[in-house]
Amino acid sequence: MAFWMGVASAEHARGGRDGGFAQLGHGKHMAVKSLSKGDWIVYYSPREGMGEGETVQAFTTIGRVTSDAPYRAEQAMDFNPYRVDVDYLTDAKPAPIKPLLNDLQLTRDHVSNWGIVMRGPKRKLEEEDMRRIAEAMGVLADFENSRN
Repeated sequence: MAFWMGVASAEHARGGRDGGFAQLGHGKHMAVKSLSKGDWIVYYSPREGMGEGETVQAFTTIGRVTSDAPYRAEQAMDFNPYRVDVDYLTDAKPAPIKPLLNDLQLTRDHVSNWGIVMRGPKRKLEEEDMRRIAEAMGVLADFENSRN
């Protein structure tokens, strides 16, 4: 089991949650191929929309991968992104990142320039970071219970 952080607008993260899937790097296979059944993924959302809208800077959705392998989805005429199915913790509340900067292994050594660490389609997380994020999102008990 691995723990991942995806980066997407809050709008896209909610769309994945509502649709029960995760898609990374604008649907590129390379971005999702390392996600395996049983892995956890949390989305960090810098803004409300893709490159626009209000600043969010929060972890917005969290869930567990349920697909055996990535698959192509029919979304638009010339856009068939790769996805994995995810069972999201729907009670999760957005958790602003700034109060967590000193607590997360991901950011604690980069507090003054943490934004650079949050770039790219995904990052591997330590289990302790995922636990802290789940706690900040108000779903630590659900996270712990679904791991058993």
